[in-house]
Amino acid sequence: KAWQLGLKSIAIYRDGCKLTQPLNTSKKQASVPEQSFSPARRRLENERAAITHKFSIAGHEGYITVGLYNDGKPGEIFITMSKEGSTISGLMDAFATAISLALQYGVPLNAIANKLSHTRYEPSGFTGNPELPMAKSITDYIFRWLTLKFTKETPIAIATSVNRVSAEVADTNLKVQEEMVFASQADAPSCVDCGSIMARSGTCYSCLNCGTTSGCS
Repeated sequence: KAWQLGLKSIAIYRDGCKLTQPLNTSKKQASVPEQSFSPARRRLENERAAITHKFSIAGHEGYITVGLYNDGKPGEIFITMSKEGSTISGLMDAFATAISLALQYGVPLNAIANKLSHTRYEPSGFTGNPELPMAKSITDYIFRWLTLKFTKETPIAIATSVNRVSAEVADTNLKVQEEMVFASQADAPSCVDCGSIMARSGTCYSCLNCGTTSGCS
């Protein structure tokens, strides 16, 4: 090779026999530089289909508008609260923008809904929606409605699946029982005596921990 390259001289020596050498070899594989990952934003078309849903929580009315991709999946949301001040309106606009960006960058709707559903703050109460009769907060209602509308993993489906498993398996472990109670009693209030989540008993609720009822006979 040295002759083919026309070199004037060439030196051959064992690796490591010199304190300083122009070339070092190692049995370890060379480290491959980590590839940087840049998430891609999937923007909606300039003209897109949308769904507008009117809701009411304890007399506080609002509107949810969901912009859709061509495949029917949500890509943006807008939240408008009726008769609310500029502060609430600004917070809802910023909140909707953040959720829209998360959806467009590929964050699954279920992951967002699982994190923000069942948050408690005012206004909360009756909604008039037979599918979501009670809401713990505005964000609780919004993301539970989005889950019912755009995903298959609804609380009803989860409860049905868990009930089917419990019927097939007699010795159901504690984790499955907790998931069943959570899925079927998502709107149940907490017990005033011990703080545990109550379970539906007919038209009322009863505490499985201490036996307190919600006041029905």
